[in-house]
Amino acid sequence: MSVLSGKNILLGVTAGIAAYKSAFLVRLFVKKGANVKVVMTPSSKEFVTPLTLSTLSKNEVYSSFTKEDNENAQWNNHVELALWADLILIAPATANTLSKMANGTCDNLLLAVYLSAKCPVYYAPAMDLDMYKHPSTLIYFEKLNEFGNIQIPADFGELASGLEGQGRMAAPEKIISLVENNILDGLPLKNKNILITAGPTHEAIDPVRFIGNHSSGKTGYAIAEVAANLGAQVTLISGPVSLKINNDAINLISVTSANEMFKATHHYFKNCEIAILSAAVADFAPSKVALHKIKKKEETLTIQLNKTKDILASLGEIKSNKYLVGFALETQNELENAKTKLNKKNLDLIVLNSLNDKGAGFKLDTNKITLISKDNKIATFKVKTKKEVANDILQHIIKELHV
Repeated sequence: MSVLSGKNILLGVTAGIAAYKSAFLVRLFVKKGANVKVVMTPSSKEFVTPLTLSTLSKNEVYSSFTKEDNENAQWNNHVELALWADLILIAPATANTLSKMANGTCDNLLLAVYLSAKCPVYYAPAMDLDMYKHPSTLIYFEKLNEFGNIQIPADFGELASGLEGQGRMAAPEKIISLVENNILDGLPLKNKNILITAGPTHEAIDPVRFIGNHSSGKTGYAIAEVAANLGAQVTLISGPVSLKINNDAINLISVTSANEMFKATHHYFKNCEIAILSAAVADFAPSKVALHKIKKKEETLTIQLNKTKDILASLGEIKSNKYLVGFALETQNELENAKTKLNKKNLDLIVLNSLNDKGAGFKLDTNKITLISKDNKIATFKVKTKKEVANDILQHIIKELHV
């Protein structure tokens, strides 16, 4: 999954021959999982139709402050459009529009949106060779870059005039790649390898029965997704769950038993910098597994259980300079038990949640956590969605590691 997935992208289209490429940009952004809205300058509609861009984006295309065919319609709020966007891309950006952007001229909806923007603004110039090299254009480039805008330089190639040189708008695929890389460069967990465990383990009794728990894996999967969106390369070791992963930055390793999770976790732990063990690993497993289904012949059945290997404690013994996070699900003496686990297992952070708290526990889409650091600093949070909880945990780690 691209870092553009879920992002709100506003594409500004201006009146240049390269406007036909805007259709390809919309399609590529949508394929990356982005939400796209298009704002066109009035003259750009001579080069590409709003119908084409609205069909590809699945959103209305904006080009004026009001509906042109309905003077009583609600106006198109440029501030709302600007605040909606996670990033703005103006492509093609003509010399005319660039001069207005640099000088604060506001004579159409796109420029009003640009001047209201709080998000990153990218622009892809497109013009003829002499226009691209003109001193005034170079001044506009310099001013726009000083304002914090991000230029996507024009390519060399054949131009509409028949000349060859720099001025051709960058190819849509190149623009998408540059935007993705720029976003990645600004992410706090870029190049960090994070190991996460999630879900329950199933300990076999016979070929059809097992001992397990109610863990859904939602917390661990949310942590993996948020970590990947923050730039990390994630290895997610998961017990049996019904959840799916659709992110190229997450390497999913599926296991079933506590012993399989122990082996997989130790295998991948050596190459990680941060390990977050949220899995609800079974504490006990049957000492013997029946080869065939156990028949219901007797009134009672006795199964001997043995302790499983303590994955968290074993990693705490060998962690060296790795940052190790554990979870504590408690029903009584919550804070005391969590602190004991933190120290006993040599953790850097423990995430405490209690089954006594409303909105916390297995299978829910929400959780209520308390973070306890090894220096005994405590941070308590209200009930939040598990994705928000995941972000709170990762932001705490980022702050502690100064990344």
